[in-house]
Amino acid sequence: MDELDRGILAHLAQDARMSVAVLARRLKVARSTVQARLERLETSGAIAGYTLRLGDSAREHRIRATCLLTIEPRAQAAILARLRSLPEVERIHTTSGRVDLLLQLAAISTSQLDDVLDQIGGLTGVRSSESLIHLSTKLDRAT
Repeated sequence: MDELDRGILAHLAQDARMSVAVLARRLKVARSTVQARLERLETSGAIAGYTLRLGDSAREHRIRATCLLTIEPRAQAAILARLRSLPEVERIHTTSGRVDLLLQLAAISTSQLDDVLDQIGGLTGVRSSESLIHLSTKLDRAT
């Protein structure tokens, strides 16, 4: 990946709807060059897809939480399969610390969040869970 590829990714991270023509103009290269680079970045997996990132007004009515799970050995595959089926689970990370999985959750109410936390805690193979409700976001660099 060279400087042009990084420039393309940086511009698309800010606005995934940016046209190839605008990208080419901003990067001062030919449109065909940008198109070929985009195809290569997609084929190589550097670009996994284009998505919508919700703004603050769309996210303000959702309660967000982090759930830390400690699980039984060899239970991970079954637990991951069940977690993927829960729409409130937005992200799942494995960790190297005292917990095995870190989940990012979003719900429309505290009762919905409570229900999903009960479902997660009740999964076969879950030893313990701890949840942390997000109160406010002070910095978000995720793209």
